Amino acid sequence: MSSNTPTFYVYAVKDRGKDKKPIWTRLGAAWSQEKGGGINIELEALPLAFDGKLVLMPPKAADAESTAG
Repeated sequence: MSSNTPTFYVYAVKDRGKDKKPIWTRLGAAWSQEKGGGINIELEALPLAFDGKLVLMPPKAADAESTAG
């Protein structure tokens, strides 16, 4: 990992039906490997009875600034 700023944040996304917004829960972060094309994922939490999906999203500018300093 070349920097403290993650390449992505890892979210669990739980769909609640068409009339309600999904629930997004941040579980951890992911970094691109310096050598090779892989990604390292560090999870800080694991959802119980998980039946949703995991989504990797790039950090927003405010998130990147807060983790870099």
